[in-house]
Amino acid sequence: MNHSSEGIASIHRLANISELGEKNEKVGTHLLLFGMSPPEHSELRIASLVPSLTELVVALGLGDHLVARTGWCIHPADVVGRVSKVGGTKTVNLDKLRRLAPTHVLVNVDENRRETVESIGAWGEAAPQIVVTHPVDPQDNLGLIAQLEDVFGTVPGVAERAATLRAALHRELALTVPAGRPPVRVLYLIWHGPWMTVARDTYISRMLARINWQTLPAEAGGAAGAARYPALSGQEAWLAEVERVLLSSEPFAFGAAHAAEAAALCPRGRVEHVDGELLSWYGARAVAGLAYLRALAGDNRAIDRCA
Repeated sequence: MNHSSEGIASIHRLANISELGEKNEKVGTHLLLFGMSPPEHSELRIASLVPSLTELVVALGLGDHLVARTGWCIHPADVVGRVSKVGGTKTVNLDKLRRLAPTHVLVNVDENRRETVESIGAWGEAAPQIVVTHPVDPQDNLGLIAQLEDVFGTVPGVAERAATLRAALHRELALTVPAGRPPVRVLYLIWHGPWMTVARDTYISRMLARINWQTLPAEAGGAAGAARYPALSGQEAWLAEVERVLLSSEPFAFGAAHAAEAAALCPRGRVEHVDGELLSWYGARAVAGLAYLRALAGDNRAIDRCA
């Protein structure tokens, strides 16, 4: 999750892409939207409208096929710097995207708007294959990699890179488990004015649960929509129970003044800034993200691996 310039209004317009039921074909726990027939490798042109998926595409060896990205797709810088930008995750310049003639467009239920997906799907014969993703748990990274391998696995080197990445994820997932760790009540803040946090069924909350850090409020937000990232009034009784307040580095740039406000919001909570990319970006970054989690929890063995 990032995209600070798109603001709070964008967070409240999260796309419920999963409602495109009649156009979707199930692939495991994920969704694919089919347009044109699969192209030859030399014709493959990928547009990624999600930062973490852009990074994953490159990690799988598909960087040379990447023709479009959002302005928030910033990793890896040496590759994405030469790829055309087509606006933000929720403010896609559809005319520019169409001119770039992608054969595949990668989107995400939380990150992109349903209207964007529907508009792309209405391009007729020019419509690309739209790959819809929705990982909501660190374990889902394994399925996400398999999903992209299903689509791009015939490209030389992709299957091998996918296997290597899956093996690394298996190792980190096995090391990052809640068993034997004390429960900690945490408030993970992503926005100010109003304060906004994450529901229990988001990827971020389930990442933190791997080290037995339980996010508050103890509520689910549903498959998609604003309830996944609830706003706070500041009067919630459970704020007095918070033991650690985590100020994410994205999508909002929290400063010292915000930290002081957060301390007043949760008088019992220890306030700290955390790396939002490592905690919220799925895909390739999840390997380092899981090690970072263990470092936050005080596992000395994890510190060198996420430094």
